[in-house]
Amino acid sequence: MRARLAKVLIMKKLTLGKILQSQGFGTKKSCHYMVLDGLVEVDGGLVDDVHAEFDPMEQGGLKFKVDGAAWIYHEYVYVALNKPAGVECSRRPKHHRGVLSLLPDQFTERDVQPVGRLDHDTTGLLLLSDDGNFIHAQSHPKRHVPKTYVATTQDPVTPELVAQLSAGVKLTDEPDPLAAQARQLSSHEIEITLDMGKYHQVKRMLTAAGHHCMALRRSAIGGLTVEALGLEEGGWTYLTPEQLGLLVAA
Repeated sequence: MRARLAKVLIMKKLTLGKILQSQGFGTKKSCHYMVLDGLVEVDGGLVDDVHAEFDPMEQGGLKFKVDGAAWIYHEYVYVALNKPAGVECSRRPKHHRGVLSLLPDQFTERDVQPVGRLDHDTTGLLLLSDDGNFIHAQSHPKRHVPKTYVATTQDPVTPELVAQLSAGVKLTDEPDPLAAQARQLSSHEIEITLDMGKYHQVKRMLTAAGHHCMALRRSAIGGLTVEALGLEEGGWTYLTPEQLGLLVAA
């Protein structure tokens, strides 16, 4: 992240056409036509010169409007989304709507993608970005970024279940038992924190411990919680530098 910030500090002025294109508003030609057609305002004033130059990081990000919609320039997009159920974490969804359909079309244009995946029926905190280094740092198993889930179980949660998950359960395709931090939240809810997620790990660990997972929600990544972000299901927000600092290995 420090390298990214250093790059921002030395960024030079860009033409308005290049700024629009970098933010996902289309091809060079289509962005030029947006300007020529009088659809772009910068700092409250109409700009119809595609070659007009601006400092994109001026005052923390150039403020502009496209066809009346307000935007702020971001060199890289870092987004938190409270994912609802029935949504696939894929740029090419097969059976359900794709997660990018919950975000502005411009994010798809600039190749924003999920950082890791949540099952289509799993809800909660999901990160998305177009910064490859950030995606790698957050998703690589060797980084051990802790992720916290709240599972709703069919049968009541017991102290024995918490102890069993904490000690480790054996999955059929894993050479060693997998353990997790676990604590009971209510009669049918258990909080589970993993520092290296395997495929369907929470659901499979609960099954191995003799419990069926009825619903699963990711509540936190590192020190960033969906509750602190105040996002309703389907809602999203840009992450601030302070919020990014809560993510381990960010």
